[in-house]
Amino acid sequence: MRIKLMVGMALLAFSGLIAGCSDSGTTTNTNANTTTVATTSNTTTTAEQARPAPGDSEITTSTDATSGTRTETRTFKNNERVSRVVVTTTREGKRTARVYPRTGEPRDLPEDKVANALEDTGEALADAAGFVVDKTKDAASATKEGAEAVGERTANTAKTVGQKTAEGAKTVGEKTAEGARTVGEATAEGAKTVGKKTAAGAKRAGKAVKDAVTP
Repeated sequence: MRIKLMVGMALLAFSGLIAGCSDSGTTTNTNANTTTVATTSNTTTTAEQARPAPGDSEITTSTDATSGTRTETRTFKNNERVSRVVVTTTREGKRTARVYPRTGEPRDLPEDKVANALEDTGEALADAAGFVVDKTKDAASATKEGAEAVGERTANTAKTVGQKTAEGAKTVGEKTAEGARTVGEATAEGAKTVGKKTAAGAKRAGKAVKDAVTP
């Protein structure tokens, strides 16, 4: 009887020990999880919805919860020289801006240009950052425009020449018709005059013959 009692007490003590260990493990895990969540929460970066901006661009904004740094990224959709400009504002209010070209390395904007980085045109930002204009592309564009201008002038010249040719042909035709009419009138007048002179000569000749025959 005493042995059974001792065995039962031993079992109860063992069960209590197991329960204590289990509770301790749960507490430890819970504390660890809580710490992890808190740490994750402190490093979360919040982002705002994109908003439209000038020059066919849009701005997205994010804030780092730990440092308090606010980052505004303006992305250009169709600008040939600039892809985006990133404006960073620290918790203390210091602002910097960096311009990213389509090709090549990014460059920081001068301090006096940072304030308008989210409103200026892509061309203005590229010039302020010191990006060189692609002369080859500009030359090709100028050549194309020049060819179009030459083609237009050639077409206008051909049109003018055609008009002058048509007008000249019309004038020549009018002059030819007028000349033919004048020649015809002169010919008819000449024939009429010749006829009169011939008739008068014949009349004089006939009179002379008559006078000669009459004794």
